[in-house]
Amino acid sequence: MKLTEKIKNFKPKEFAEDVKKESLKTISAIDNNKKPFLLVAVLAIALMFIICWVTFFATVRGPEQVMVPNVEGKELTTALLELQAKELYPKIQLKYTDNPDDAGKILNQNPISGSIVKAGRRINLTVSRGTILDHVENYIGQKYDDVKINLQTMFTGSTRPLIVLAEPGYKSDQSEAGTILAQDPPEGTIISNPVTVKLIVSKGPEFDNTRIPNITGISFEELITTIATTKVVFDFTAHTATGNEKEGVVTSQEAQESEFVPNYTRINAELSLPRTQKPSEVLGLFSANLPDYPYAVEMTLESSKDGIKETIIKLRHTGGNVTIPYIAEKDSELLLSIAGRVVARQTVD
Repeated sequence: MKLTEKIKNFKPKEFAEDVKKESLKTISAIDNNKKPFLLVAVLAIALMFIICWVTFFATVRGPEQVMVPNVEGKELTTALLELQAKELYPKIQLKYTDNPDDAGKILNQNPISGSIVKAGRRINLTVSRGTILDHVENYIGQKYDDVKINLQTMFTGSTRPLIVLAEPGYKSDQSEAGTILAQDPPEGTIISNPVTVKLIVSKGPEFDNTRIPNITGISFEELITTIATTKVVFDFTAHTATGNEKEGVVTSQEAQESEFVPNYTRINAELSLPRTQKPSEVLGLFSANLPDYPYAVEMTLESSKDGIKETIIKLRHTGGNVTIPYIAEKDSELLLSIAGRVVARQTVD
């Protein structure tokens, strides 16, 4: 059929109906295939995800697992090389030890040897710095009490102190009492094993004398000042004031043949206590029994209450029977210290 004839015979209404019928057929076909199409799309996406996941873990491998070597007791450089070979990294802590031969060696490790860990793990190593002290120092001219305390502090917690002080010898000397005059072994002696140090300590001048202070009847404040500064040791006893006696004063002291006596001679004295103590404050007599010292040592008497300390007196005393007058708050605690260490306590009541 020729084109002109087709144009003459073209009917728009029939053509529109034919187009509509074909469109309906196409839509129906799409609806019938919708579910399979969606299923195929989901399966395709899932397959792509699985392929990506397998490819990623096939190409990216986790850190290798290794066994921790045993480095305890080894030199630090050797331990570091062994850890490096395993791709392990050290975290080092330093510590003093009692044995000079331990310097630079591994004392312990964490994790322990034989543990299975991932490469790149940090291994904690404790390394010895050696001993705190590797030679005997010069103690001559220092105070014996100071040296003793310093050594005790230095080796606190040590099972084997490297320096032990023997019982000192004493001799009279112009140096102040307690001053170290000689030592054995001498300064600079190398410490490879524990060393016992022998010291000669001054007792002070042998023939030094002091004037006896008169403490009878003076005020309590003057009494404390005198006790703190004199080189006489007063042994106090106390009684409650009677009759016309004045309270809180020394009523009598032991008479001596001369007004001068050797340093730290002991003299008896009697103290009168108040008939009625104040509600919050007590005047009393602190007493303690201590070892006898070869020379006068510095003592400190303090009162302590609710964590607050107050110094009552600092004095020098030769030990044995120690008696000190005090005024302190009721229910407080009295602490007697020598070279910073409490040697006696007493409750104020």
